Amino acid sequence: MSRLAGKVAIVTGAARGIGAAVAERFVLEGARVVALDKRAELCAAVADRLNTARPDSTLALALDVTDETGWLGIVEEVARRWGGVDVLVNNAGIMRIQPLTECDGDTFRKVIETNLVGAYLGMRAVVPSMQARGGGSIVNFSSAQGFEGRFGMPAYTAAKFGIRGLSKTAAIELGPLGIRVNTVAPGPTVTEMTRREGWTQADYDRAYALYPLGRMAAPAEIASACAFLASDDASFITGADLVADGGVTAGKPRDR
Repeated sequence: MSRLAGKVAIVTGAARGIGAAVAERFVLEGARVVALDKRAELCAAVADRLNTARPDSTLALALDVTDETGWLGIVEEVARRWGGVDVLVNNAGIMRIQPLTECDGDTFRKVIETNLVGAYLGMRAVVPSMQARGGGSIVNFSSAQGFEGRFGMPAYTAAKFGIRGLSKTAAIELGPLGIRVNTVAPGPTVTEMTRREGWTQADYDRAYALYPLGRMAAPAEIASACAFLASDDASFITGADLVADGGVTAGKPRDR
């Protein structure tokens, strides 16, 4: 696999879960990857593993995606080491499950700042570098909850709907610069974020059995969608939502 050969990609939230899987897939596809996360030690471990597989393929750097100055520093470091940025994957995100009347303002703002504002800051930071290199690809993470509401998730749903609107506007504005902007919208995926305390595998199986594919995704399956959008195979795709949710948003589940 070499669809991303010669490209330099930034992946946020790369310490574990989908972000780590995206970093791994991109390295396998030939890219150099800058893995970003607040959890510096976990992110460094991902980079060490990928550099063992392919030397000088991965650089781990610590970043809070809500830090605008930090973003500018990251882009400068990437330019110094590898010349610039071709791909940005805004995967970093948090989830808080609290109904509207129980979700305080600080919690709501924290989810919006991380999941939506963080992506906005990342896009703004990389545009000059991508423009200088003749274009690029930005992949922002929405969710099944970017298409439908869900009880107990007002902040997360607002952020994931918002990222879709932001991405479409960015696609319009950045298209003339050769920069494509799309979203990936995963459904339930096996990560630490979706782990439920006390649940067994049988509980997960029952929860998703009625949906079309009847299971949760593996992080590698979502990484495949990101690799496609980042690659030249998607050269005429921008402003699009690639829904990788196993059919969760296709309609109501099968009858019990």
